[in-house]
Amino acid sequence: MLDPALLREHLDDVRARLETRSDEHNADLDRLMKADRERRAILPELETNRRARKLVGEQVARARKAGENGGKLAELMQTGQEHGAVIKALETRLGSVEEERDACAHTLPNLPHASVPVGSSEADNVEIRRHGEPPRFDFDPRPHWELGPALGIIDFERAVRMAAARFAVLTGTGARLARALINFMLDLHTGEHAYTEIEPPFLANAAALTGTGNLPKFEQDLFKVAGDWDLYLIPTAEVPLCNLHRKEILDGRLLPARYVAYTPCFRSEAGSYGKDVRGLIRQHQFDKVELVAYAAPETSWDVHEELTLHAEEVLKRLGLPYRTVLLCTGDMGFAASKTYDIEVWLPGHDAYREISSCSNTEAFQARRAGIRFRRDGKGKPEHVHTLNGSGVAVGRALVAILENCQQRDGSVVIPEVLRGYMGGLEVIEPVR
Repeated sequence: MLDPALLREHLDDVRARLETRSDEHNADLDRLMKADRERRAILPELETNRRARKLVGEQVARARKAGENGGKLAELMQTGQEHGAVIKALETRLGSVEEERDACAHTLPNLPHASVPVGSSEADNVEIRRHGEPPRFDFDPRPHWELGPALGIIDFERAVRMAAARFAVLTGTGARLARALINFMLDLHTGEHAYTEIEPPFLANAAALTGTGNLPKFEQDLFKVAGDWDLYLIPTAEVPLCNLHRKEILDGRLLPARYVAYTPCFRSEAGSYGKDVRGLIRQHQFDKVELVAYAAPETSWDVHEELTLHAEEVLKRLGLPYRTVLLCTGDMGFAASKTYDIEVWLPGHDAYREISSCSNTEAFQARRAGIRFRRDGKGKPEHVHTLNGSGVAVGRALVAILENCQQRDGSVVIPEVLRGYMGGLEVIEPVR
């Protein structure tokens, strides 16, 4: 959520920065500011009437104590009732205005950081760096949706029968490879990168999803639990990890705080039909290792760079070629102030595809979730900055291994760093 003081004091600047994302936010911004003005006009009038009613109440008490029961007491009581009626009307109006203001505030995205390039689509993103070279094959490389079934490790047909399209079954060595990737990433991030591992709930309530910015604007992308439950399947571990300290005041001396979690993720992929319908790239259920950090505002940008490098390190250790891209204003996520996408090379697609998205949301999520900190453990609480990034998406890493490490005979060489997690297995052989 945007800072209300910033909106009031620098409205033109806020509007200009939001327009670099899209001009669709102007109407909501205007509605929000109108509601905010009405709220600020109501508050002094409401307070004046509350004070007046309190004063009249004291006068009534003194009159009764003095034995007054005539016209003066009746007049005072009538005045008190009139103030009460005005207060009730103003409180009703205030509630309606605050509801309108909050509804508009929750639809506005975060403001882009000054270093983010202005643009409208992925075509305007800026490549920052590359690591490794795409492999050169002396045969036509196959996509993973052909390799997986031929190796006997991915089954799409059975998944459709037991669930629906955009689900998959990993079998035998495929399931073990996914588990190896999860354990490798968790070991790397908890060991060398010093993140604290969390096993969170895989369901989150509406308040938690509102805190991260998934609700109310993106409810169609979520799977809601049926019945009277106020619960949704999490679309990413960012949701529980960024709500780990919801409504808390942190000790600034302990920042930055870094957390990592493996979870399955669930997304309806509303509006994506027709995109990546084959294979594991865009599934309704997928696994991910997520990185989240809480940082003081003055250090959060350094933490953002570090978090991105931590995600990149996974691909370096796996020996997978990738590039890191700075997203433009029109291609960033709702809550992000600045985002780096890490894109791994996929020979089956003949393109780089996103495998991690690393964002600094500044105080946007913390303001929605009520997460603050005190510098040196004391003083006035301030909103913390929250950061998140995939460290990395398990299914896409599996896809990248299959496609980049495939051999002419249809086998796939397992990256050396994973072999200890695979019982020493070095090559996945095709089903004969």
